[in-house]
Amino acid sequence: MNLTTNIQNLKLKNPVLTASGTFGYGEEYADFVDLSKLGGIIVKGTTGAHREGNAYPRMAETSSGMLNSVGLQNKGVDYFVDTIYPRIKDFDTHIIVNVSGSTIEEYADVARKINALEKIPAIELNISCPNVKLGGMAFGTCANAASEVVSAIREIYKKTLIVKLSPNVTSIAEIAKAAEGAGADSVSLINTIMGIAIDAEKRKPILSTVTGGLSGPAVKPIALRMVWQVKKAVKIPIIGLGGIMNATDAIEFMLAGASAIQVGTANFIDPEISVKIVDGMAEWCERQGVQDISSIVGEI
Repeated sequence: MNLTTNIQNLKLKNPVLTASGTFGYGEEYADFVDLSKLGGIIVKGTTGAHREGNAYPRMAETSSGMLNSVGLQNKGVDYFVDTIYPRIKDFDTHIIVNVSGSTIEEYADVARKINALEKIPAIELNISCPNVKLGGMAFGTCANAASEVVSAIREIYKKTLIVKLSPNVTSIAEIAKAAEGAGADSVSLINTIMGIAIDAEKRKPILSTVTGGLSGPAVKPIALRMVWQVKKAVKIPIIGLGGIMNATDAIEFMLAGASAIQVGTANFIDPEISVKIVDGMAEWCERQGVQDISSIVGEI
């Protein structure tokens, strides 16, 4: 069977990508996973300048997922270009950089520098970041703000532009249409859902930031619903994520409308899960008599 899929001009050997922030730069997992078996690796969020991230504690387990408020800890785009890129550029899979920022100028600076890297074929623009010029409101919670930042990056970035959408909105389809209209080649969804964890004995929040982003199995039904809604609203390819723990979950996202998927929280539980999902999707296709996995996209 054919497991290849296309995100516009970007051809993936299979639909399985690893989600930003859960797989490092790929090299951290190389002892556990044959990286060449993946459709691609989306590296951790990259910003213009070095960020320490939020104070500890910044991760908390819940009954069916995890909360995090890491705060985009990274050493900045120049460190990525000079130090990380040379180490990962020859991996036999697509390397995609998650681009983050607090202003359009910061997004643009990062995108411009990544655009110059020959072996990075795509970026994932994280518009769930707080826009400091708008009092901290995330770019991705307002269609006009989303359109503005995507348009600015589209002018600079000449390769495949994926826009990662926040679920913390009234209408994710409206934001997806704004991104498509501004020149996005694809949208990925969903990012984490805001939540709180409380320690009843200490009578205080567990996370230093009080709130954090919920990921894992708990968010899957919501993510599936949003992928299904966005599929009906846009013509560009969708990359689905949110609580994908096995191959069946991945297939469900494709049936709902995703052309590819990302594995996130599951990587912390089983470092080999991404490759197991690739194999499981192939087995499902064989069992179902599906010759081309792209044929099931949006079937429901």
